[in-house]
Amino acid sequence: LSLILRFKKIIYYVNQSKKDEVFCMLNLILCGGSGTRLWPVSRELFPKQFVKLFDNQSLFELTVTRNMLLCNKFITISNKEHKFYIKEQIETINDIENINFKYLFEPVGRNTAPAIALACLSCDEDEIILVTPSDHIINDNENYVKSVESAVKYAKDDYLVTFGILPAYAETGYGYIEAEAENDNFKFGIGLNVISFKEKPDLKTAEKYIAQNKNNKTRKYFWNSGMFCFKAKTYLNELKKHSPEIYEKSVIAFNNAQNSSTEIDINYDDMIQIPSNSIDYAVMEKSNNVVVIPSDIKWNDLGSFDSLYNMLEKNEKGNAFINTDKSYKSHQPVLLDSKNNMFITSKRLIAGADLEDLMVVDTRDALLITKRNSSQKVKDIVKQIQDKPEIKDLTKTHVKTNRPWGSYTVLDDEPGYKIKTITVKPGKRLSLQKHFHRSEHWIVVKGTALVTIGNKTETVRPNESTYIKIGELHRLENPGKVDLIMVEVQVGEYTEEDDIVRYDDDFDRKTESEKAKK
Repeated sequence: LSLILRFKKIIYYVNQSKKDEVFCMLNLILCGGSGTRLWPVSRELFPKQFVKLFDNQSLFELTVTRNMLLCNKFITISNKEHKFYIKEQIETINDIENINFKYLFEPVGRNTAPAIALACLSCDEDEIILVTPSDHIINDNENYVKSVESAVKYAKDDYLVTFGILPAYAETGYGYIEAEAENDNFKFGIGLNVISFKEKPDLKTAEKYIAQNKNNKTRKYFWNSGMFCFKAKTYLNELKKHSPEIYEKSVIAFNNAQNSSTEIDINYDDMIQIPSNSIDYAVMEKSNNVVVIPSDIKWNDLGSFDSLYNMLEKNEKGNAFINTDKSYKSHQPVLLDSKNNMFITSKRLIAGADLEDLMVVDTRDALLITKRNSSQKVKDIVKQIQDKPEIKDLTKTHVKTNRPWGSYTVLDDEPGYKIKTITVKPGKRLSLQKHFHRSEHWIVVKGTALVTIGNKTETVRPNESTYIKIGELHRLENPGKVDLIMVEVQVGEYTEEDDIVRYDDDFDRKTESEKAKK
């Protein structure tokens, strides 16, 4: 054990020295997402990058951990709705004390070109920026570090650098990059001249690309990984040259933003004026200053359940299993004569017979069943659900909804009433609020609640309760050292979440005074 700890310490100082000399750069993490491609596991307010799919770690956590090998500064770009998921998950990561995190919040998404521009405007112009999505899997960190090291050398020479993945098969869900080596010199980690960017192809075209790779030593087609490296000023200059309106509107939005040492909050009216476009369309496809680094990093963008199945460990029958809710005992599926299936569950036992090539995704409020190789259609299913008013909320949030103070779980929701369990973390409190359409009855089952109703404050203990009338100002707080768990019964003609009027809030959510100022 002593030798192992000593070895780890040596590796740490070697990596730290390398980082100080070469990799003192900034990782820009793109955290957008609509939660449609891995529905119902992911939702609009809880997209896939925050779901703990891998040994109780999320894709976002894995992204931060991986890039801490390379970067000492981070900027995350997300919707403000995801602010507390990001901060909470960062707090769970080891050895982040000397890492500088900044958060950029978009009130509405305008695609990757404006998002990256807003982040670059906040940086020193010579800052080396490593742009990475938050929802990718990379299983070869050693080659990943080598690829980024190569990219940095080109970025220092004012190139826009992207990372290409040599295709293992004809994939129709990815874009492609056509590139050519000089002097028959194709090697992983060596930059190639980009000839063109290709849209997501049909199967016949994708197969043509694969055949081209086998028959040509220098001209290759790569999967477009969506990762980039460049100086801040290089990107901004190319954006200004090729997409001037995006550049100009982004500058205005940044200059008008609320900007602190840790957060950049873009105004809605400025953001909506920026044309929506991707970095590929707005800059990369138009610039003559682009190189691609061929990267052998065991990469997967986890864009569908099929791609998730391909990377999971399987049993001798080819079946894969994930339990997404570690608060419940994990039940392996009970299967007879079944092979090559994937099962994702949160609580219930799944049993089946004579199943083959199926994807079964079971959450507490929705069940998805699809054939393998058809999971790209999930986003079309989500569109149909969104068109049905009575069920459209199933695309937005789970039965369990996380909040900065804890979480709540809807147990029953019927006309005239709703029943929830509420968990409040130690030392946290909800906003000072009131409701116009419902009364609430609170029963404490674990921990201690400090309840403010009007001008009175009382302590409520397990098996005790309190009552809040319609229109009464109130607040719930956990003053203890263990989670506060309680049951809330709402009664009224309208019990949706938007019947909340906030007067004071610890988490920077809109209050009545802020609305009045606006």
